[in-house]
Amino acid sequence: MKVSGFTIARGAVHFGYQLEESIRSLLPIVDEYIVGVGDMDDGTLELVEGIKDPKLKIFHSTWDMSQREDGLVLSVETNKALDRCTGDWAVYLQADEVLHEDDLPKLRAAMEEHLHDSSEALEFNYLHFYGSFHTVQDHRRKWYRHAERAVKTGIGIRSQGDAFGFRRVVDGKERSCKRANCGVRVFHYGWSRPPEVMMEKQMNLDRMYHDEAWIAETYAKENAKVREFYRDRGHLKLFTGSHPATMQARVAAQDWTFDHGIERQAPDWLRHLYVALFYSLEKRWRRWFPRR
Repeated sequence: MKVSGFTIARGAVHFGYQLEESIRSLLPIVDEYIVGVGDMDDGTLELVEGIKDPKLKIFHSTWDMSQREDGLVLSVETNKALDRCTGDWAVYLQADEVLHEDDLPKLRAAMEEHLHDSSEALEFNYLHFYGSFHTVQDHRRKWYRHAERAVKTGIGIRSQGDAFGFRRVVDGKERSCKRANCGVRVFHYGWSRPPEVMMEKQMNLDRMYHDEAWIAETYAKENAKVREFYRDRGHLKLFTGSHPATMQARVAAQDWTFDHGIERQAPDWLRHLYVALFYSLEKRWRRWFPRR
């Protein structure tokens, strides 16, 4: 069984992505690692080259920022990397997603187990770090808990939309992938940055979906200099486990404070009951009053 890893990155250094930690976390179990580096001169290319691993296969790409609808540019670039994968499986990590070394044997075993069955993708479980490296989101509906991160190659699987997941194309028709959950955790650090870096990162991400006129209007309206990006409190938990080994130095170096407000949250049972009731009512509302 041959395994490929793949990812894309643009501005990873400038916007504080955990790209090196992400790549190093998967390297031990792949035979090749495809990395697409976008057209931004911020040191991202030098960072990847500095890993100095013969498994790395780097290619350069100019991102077409006119492909903004639904963040399409992200899946376009992801598919460029996927098309270069030569393994039986291709494992995808975004630049702020890291695997724990304890889960690598589990991932390898899952790929071997499902290599010859009807499964087309493996689903991973998510930990969303928010505000700091010590707090995670605990909202069971708003923050996704699972996503496909390993897919079989050569069967028409493509990254879709803003590269959140994958779909299989057969005879020109798209459908969901047949997937199995492998129990592997993805440590997602996209929302654990210093506030000023978070602001820049979010503005850059918004450019994947909107033009400069929208950016200027929105950020002027919300006063970007003092905008509070960590608004989604109320469903947080303290993280008491261990971070991946590749993240230990960055976690130890956290130099900002974050008021998580966990002590002011409602009890877990009440929070989860509220969420379940809210989304149940929303589902009924959409059924009773469908959009025309």
